[in-house]
Amino acid sequence: MLDQFKMYLQEDGKSENTINSYLKHVEDYLKWFSESKGVEFKQLYNTNVKDYISYLKTVRKQKPTTINAKINALMKFNEFLVQTGVQEGIVITNKEFQKVQQQYASLAKLELQDVEKFRQLVLESGNKRNFALVTLLAYAGLRISEALNLKLDDISIGTREIIVHEGKGNKTRTVLMNQKVKDALEEYLKERKSDSEYLFVSKQKKQLDRTTVNKIFADFSKKVRDDENFRITPHDLRHFYCSYALKIGMDVHEVANQAGHSNIHTTLLYTNPTKKEMLEKIDRM
Repeated sequence: MLDQFKMYLQEDGKSENTINSYLKHVEDYLKWFSESKGVEFKQLYNTNVKDYISYLKTVRKQKPTTINAKINALMKFNEFLVQTGVQEGIVITNKEFQKVQQQYASLAKLELQDVEKFRQLVLESGNKRNFALVTLLAYAGLRISEALNLKLDDISIGTREIIVHEGKGNKTRTVLMNQKVKDALEEYLKERKSDSEYLFVSKQKKQLDRTTVNKIFADFSKKVRDDENFRITPHDLRHFYCSYALKIGMDVHEVANQAGHSNIHTTLLYTNPTKKEMLEKIDRM
């Protein structure tokens, strides 16, 4: 059944990450159902789902955001079961979502100094591909999946434009590159030697994968601060981009377009102050 669900998600245009997440969440539910009910799963029942949510809250002590991600996956699974004739109707709706209290401050993790030190460490390593990728994420705001899926034809150094084809919802958008991104890409392209259509390639001249990128980030980020728990991820650089772009004067709609936010409220979250800024304001009281 999960294999069919995977095909359903692929046909629906879901990204690989979304598909893997949905499959994991549904698999967890089916495992819980088997262990707690002792019978073979046949279809979804609202009562069972509510029992599962209660289990996640009381036994596994999971946060509302985590539970909502699982509910979202089960809603899609419910849709699949109806489409394939396994059951007649929708039994899970967004009424099951847990309320999440948003804190006013996003408490952004990275300061400009952190990002620039990180970039400098990568630059001094001599790897121009890594430096171009890090600079692109920090100063163009792409998702890591979007960056790794960029092809040579998607980059126009002359017009300083990047065409992003594989953002959320399979939409296409044009992202403008600043001088930092332009210079880093130019230097990388001068020495890039590969027949691959992808912009970022591995030593084997194949598309660069996320595992390699995660290792690069882990190796360099631990040198940024004297804190063994401090880590910089590709998503942190995207978060930094959105916050910093708003701080220097770009308006919300401009940042939303660059970052590929379908909902302007997502961008508005980045208008919140960092922890450092919050403390500075509090100290004035």
